[in-house]
Amino acid sequence: MPIDPVIQRVQAQVKAAAVRPSSEPAQWRADALRIDQLMAEAAYDEPTPVMTDDVTIAPDGLPPLRLRLYHPPQPSDLSSQPVEPTPIQPDQGAPASPSGLRGAYLGFFGGAFRQGGLDFPSVDRLWRARAAQAGVLVVGVEYALAPEHPYPTALEQGYAALDWLAQQTGQWRVDPNRLAIGGISSGGNLAAAVALLARDRGGPSLALQILEVPTLDLTGRHLSLAAGRGLGLPPLLLKLGLKSVIKTYFGPGSGGQARQAYASPLLADDLTGLPPSLILVAEHDLLRGDGEAYADRLRRAGVDATALVYLGHTHESSFFSRVLPSARHWQRTVAEALVARIGPGSIVRPD
Repeated sequence: MPIDPVIQRVQAQVKAAAVRPSSEPAQWRADALRIDQLMAEAAYDEPTPVMTDDVTIAPDGLPPLRLRLYHPPQPSDLSSQPVEPTPIQPDQGAPASPSGLRGAYLGFFGGAFRQGGLDFPSVDRLWRARAAQAGVLVVGVEYALAPEHPYPTALEQGYAALDWLAQQTGQWRVDPNRLAIGGISSGGNLAAAVALLARDRGGPSLALQILEVPTLDLTGRHLSLAAGRGLGLPPLLLKLGLKSVIKTYFGPGSGGQARQAYASPLLADDLTGLPPSLILVAEHDLLRGDGEAYADRLRRAGVDATALVYLGHTHESSFFSRVLPSARHWQRTVAEALVARIGPGSIVRPD
C-alpha cells in the first residue's frame, strides 16, 4: 500500500526545515537533533513521567559509557497501560523469578552509528513509554559515535553494558534471568551483534531480542531497492548513502570489516543459540530486506523468531504514536513482548 498520508504530512513538515548536509560531525548531529525536535512537536507522544537515573560506567580499554535507567511504575500503576497481543508468548514450565527482582531491557538508539543519543526526544520518550507500558527497567545506552570512535568501540561498549546490567541484582534489583536487548536501525545492528557476542563469549543469558527497522547487513546486499523507488530515491543515491555510513563507521579503507559477523549479524555463519526474537520492519524502508532475511535465517537455525511488516510505514514512522494508530500498535506490540518474556509475573528459565 502507499505511504500512510499521516506519515507523508509529518515528513513534509520536517522536510521544509531541512538543511544542506554537513561534513562536520558536530554540525550534522546538531541538525539531526533539530529535525528530531521538529518531529517531536509534530507527531511524538508527550514524555511519560517515570523516574530516571544516569549512571556512568568505565569499561576497560573503552571510553566511559553513560547509561540512563528508566524505572517502571509500581505494578498497581500499570492498569492504565493496556497492551495488545503479540505472537511472542512466555515459556512454559520454568520457575518464577526470585522475589523482588525485575526484568530489564537494554536499548540502543539509531542514527547510522554517528548521531543520536539519550537526549533526543525520539529516544528518551520511547524508553520512558516502554518502561511504563511493560513494567520493566529500561536501560538506554549512550554508546560512542563514529567517526571519532569507529567499529568496534560501540559494540564493545554495548557488551560491557549488558555485562554490567546482569550484575545489578543489588541496587537496581535486576533479575539476570530476565534480560532483553533491542535497538532501532543501527541500534538494532548493535543489539543483534551484542547478542551474538554474549552467546560466543558465554556472557549473560538473554530472554528476548527486539530489532526494529534494523540494519543487519552493511554490505548492502539485502537493501530493499524497491522501497527506495517508492520513496523517490534512485539506487545510486542509496548506495552512496550506505558507502558514507560504512566509511564513517569503519574508517577510511576498512570497509572490508562490513562482512564480519559482529558488524553484519545477518552474515554470521551460525545463528543457533540466540534468544527468541521479535523483528519489526516497515513496508517503505530500505532496510526491510535486512529484517525479513534475518528472521528467516533465525528460524532456519531453530530460533523462535517473529517478523512483522507494518504496511504504509517508513523507516522512522514508528515514533509517530501521537498521530498514527498503527504506530501506537507497533509500540504496544513491543511492550507486550517485553511483558510476556521479562515483565512482572513472567516465567523465566533457571540459570
